[in-house]
Amino acid sequence: MITTDKLAYLNSTSAKVNYSDEKFSDQDFKITPVGLLFQQNIQDQQIHCFEWNGLTRFYKTESGSLPFDIFSAAFYLISRYEEWLPFLPDQYGRFAHTNSLAHKNNFLHLPLVQLWLMEFEEMLQTFFQGYQLPKRYFSFVPTYDVDIAFCYLHQPFFKNLVGFYRDLLTGKFDSFLERGNVYSGNQKDPFDQFDFLEEINNRYKLPAIYFFLLADKRMGVDKNIHPSKKALKDLINKIALKFQTGIHPSWQSGENNLVLEQEINTLVKVIQQPVTISRQHYLKMTIPETYPKLLQAGIKKEYTMGYGTANGFRASYANAFYWYDFKNERVTDLEIHPFCYMDTNSIFELRAPVYEAKKELQELWDQIKNVNGEMICIFHNNFLTDQPEWLEWKKMYTSFLEENCSA
Repeated sequence: MITTDKLAYLNSTSAKVNYSDEKFSDQDFKITPVGLLFQQNIQDQQIHCFEWNGLTRFYKTESGSLPFDIFSAAFYLISRYEEWLPFLPDQYGRFAHTNSLAHKNNFLHLPLVQLWLMEFEEMLQTFFQGYQLPKRYFSFVPTYDVDIAFCYLHQPFFKNLVGFYRDLLTGKFDSFLERGNVYSGNQKDPFDQFDFLEEINNRYKLPAIYFFLLADKRMGVDKNIHPSKKALKDLINKIALKFQTGIHPSWQSGENNLVLEQEINTLVKVIQQPVTISRQHYLKMTIPETYPKLLQAGIKKEYTMGYGTANGFRASYANAFYWYDFKNERVTDLEIHPFCYMDTNSIFELRAPVYEAKKELQELWDQIKNVNGEMICIFHNNFLTDQPEWLEWKKMYTSFLEENCSA
């Protein structure tokens, strides 16, 4: 419990932490506050990082059982306080990882808050002999963003016609033959990797989640198969019977609440059940604008918390948490599930060789397992194909699961 009653605190015989400027006795376990948690609204923060016991800290204090205000520092990172302040957006209007305190101080690769908490818990258990805290367990949740379900099939006729001639005239004979074989029924569409994904999810008993892009209008980065296509509806239904299925709100929906609601309703009609989970397409999300719109549309769990330009821990935390709305100074019902790895970051941003991408993925796995957190990764069906340029990535993902998820 939390109390502001000094007498009740002093009379309690329970394990207790003094979070105040007062010192009651030398036997107190004391955290000195820096004031952040007692402020109203957003204010500029003077952040100065330092190292203690091998970990980065900030909000340094001169007295107490810890040399920093762990509660304020954790709140600053998890609430994404810095994203409420003015910042220079990236080319997509997003908060860039290079703006973050974590990147600037080299802890983006760490679930730093959980490392602090592990240390804090050990201190509490030593200070209060016999005091036990609830156990936490590691979990791995692969998620799949289905931006383009099929490469050739069910695409607009004009797009395929232009593609045929473009491949032929530019000498891309492999693509020309592949397209022809798919249309003649001699070869499976290369992006149709859903049987493969189902098989590995079942083999390793993975609680996979699929997010479908269902933009009604093809525009910009919204290049999905039209949601009216029977093949897409059948695919979604097949997946929704076995795995969690959520909406992947289009780029267009970010500027139009009606478009967002239309896309959610489209998915609801297909799977015949409520849609309460989402991840923004292209990770187009800004705080505080995006989250209230999702709450209003009935979304309860949100999976966009991560960067589209670097892997790591955007909130320095590898577990779900509830979004804090500074405008109304309250904890909301929107449950945020951070991800730490996305295949396209390795492929297009870092331009990493496959072996380096696998090494990074393994390091993130090890970090999260160490703190018993939830590891969420993003993969795309169109980058897990048997096509020559992507086959090694598919093999990497398969071997990673085999090495880490086998019983």
